[in-house]
Amino acid sequence: MAMLEIKDLQVYYGMIQALKGISFEVNEGEVIALIGANGAGKTTTLHTLTGILPAKTGSIKFNGTELTKTPAHKIVKMGIAHVPEGRRIFQQLTVLDNLKLGAFTRKDKEGIAADMKKIYERFPRLEERKTQIAGTLSGGEQQMLAMGRALMSKPKIIVMDEPSMGLSPIFVSEIFDIIEAIRKDGMTVLLVEQNAKKALAIADRAYVLETGRITLSGKASDLINDEKVKKAYLGE
Repeated sequence: MAMLEIKDLQVYYGMIQALKGISFEVNEGEVIALIGANGAGKTTTLHTLTGILPAKTGSIKFNGTELTKTPAHKIVKMGIAHVPEGRRIFQQLTVLDNLKLGAFTRKDKEGIAADMKKIYERFPRLEERKTQIAGTLSGGEQQMLAMGRALMSKPKIIVMDEPSMGLSPIFVSEIFDIIEAIRKDGMTVLLVEQNAKKALAIADRAYVLETGRITLSGKASDLINDEKVKKAYLGE
């Protein structure tokens, strides 16, 4: 059984249908990429998975449990963490307070302390700046903070929405190195990313979304060499 199973998911914004019956799955330990143009439905998919948007019809199952009627905070507690587009850190709080808020659903003080130590090992810059107000960090550092905050919830799967958006090439490479590192630690990742080349280079499998429908899927190594994908998303 897949860790995450989406079947015939339909989502509307008012009268406009954003997702038109998409189906896909994510297995434990995989990195899955969702690629597509702006407006294809990628962010809508993640928002529906994490309880921010309601599904009109269809099913979302996480380890066999139906999520479509589950509130967002309970979805976090079940083990799905969201790194949203635009980072959405708490700008006025310190780095440390942002990370603590990532663990708000947890009660295991020793485990939280151990995970905070791991976050600082993975993101040394966050430890250096732990007393700094988060809104004063660079874009790349804020992205690291958003990822660290999500990891503090001790998720089983982490969904990331455009983690490289607006970052310098050096930070883009660093962010993708971090995604590879957390995958090596056994984390399952669902990645929405405008940099299709980078996403396909690290993903196991990928799905192409076009105007609310999945039009192509397969091994990422196959899709990166697909002529249609090259032309539409890789600039080749």
